[in-house]
Amino acid sequence: MKKEAKIIAVANQKGGVGKTTSAINLSAALAKKKKRVLLVDSDPQGNASSGVGVAVKKNDNHLYQAYTGEIPAHNVIIHTETPHLDIIPTSIDLVAAEIELISLPNRERRLFSLLEPIKTHYDYIIIDCPPSLGLLTVNALTASHSVLIPMQCEYFAMEGLAQLVSTIRSVKKSFNHDLYMEGLLLTMFDKRNKLTHQVAEEVSRHFNKQMFKTVIPRNVRLSECPSHGQSIFDYDSVSSGAKAYLDLADEFLKNQRN
Repeated sequence: MKKEAKIIAVANQKGGVGKTTSAINLSAALAKKKKRVLLVDSDPQGNASSGVGVAVKKNDNHLYQAYTGEIPAHNVIIHTETPHLDIIPTSIDLVAAEIELISLPNRERRLFSLLEPIKTHYDYIIIDCPPSLGLLTVNALTASHSVLIPMQCEYFAMEGLAQLVSTIRSVKKSFNHDLYMEGLLLTMFDKRNKLTHQVAEEVSRHFNKQMFKTVIPRNVRLSECPSHGQSIFDYDSVSSGAKAYLDLADEFLKNQRN
C-alpha cells in the first residue's frame, strides 16, 4: 500500500503576514530536497499560482472546477518549472465556490474528498489558505493533518491569533479530530528592530513549544520574487530568504521524524 501525503494548511486570517510567500517557498524548499510536493492554491487572489509562474486564464481549469465536481483534481494539476513541485492553481472564480458550498451537503469536506484520490502521488500537500476564516479555510483545515501559522513580527501580531486558534479547535472537534498545530512561523524578522524582538518574546511566552526555531528575515528578494513568477531559490538562491526557507524545510522534516 502506497504511503499517503501529509497535508499542511498554511493559514492566518490576517493578510500581509507572509502566508503565501511561506507556502510557495516551503513547498519549493521541500521539492529541492527531492520530496514530491503539491501546492494547492486555495486563495481566490491566486498569488501562489502566479508566484510559481502559473498564470490562470479565464477558460483554464483550476481549483474551482475541482471543488464543484466538474473535473477530478488530477486534471487540474500543473507541473511547475521546479522539479518535484506541482500546483493546483486557482483564480478569482474560487470566490463563487465559497458561496455555492453553503447549500451543499458535507460542505466542509469537499477539499478532503477531491484530494483523496491523489494523496499517494505526493509526499506533502501544502494548502495556501485565503486570509479569512470562511468555508475555504475550514475546508483546508478539515482536509489537513496540521496547520502552519505564519506571523509577522509587528505590534498586532497577536491580534486575531486567538480567533484562528479557536477556529482550529472547532474544526478539530467537529470535522477533523487529528488536526494539530505544525508550528508558528515568525516572518519579516528584522533583528535590528527592538519591536521585532519584543513581539518574538511575547509569542514565545504563549506558544514556546509550538514555535519554529527558524525565523524568516525581512528580505527584499523575498518581496521581489513573486512578481517574477519564481520561488526564492530560482530568483536568488544565495539570499538570506533562501537560506531561511531551506532551514525551515530542514526543521520541518526533522519534526516529522521525531
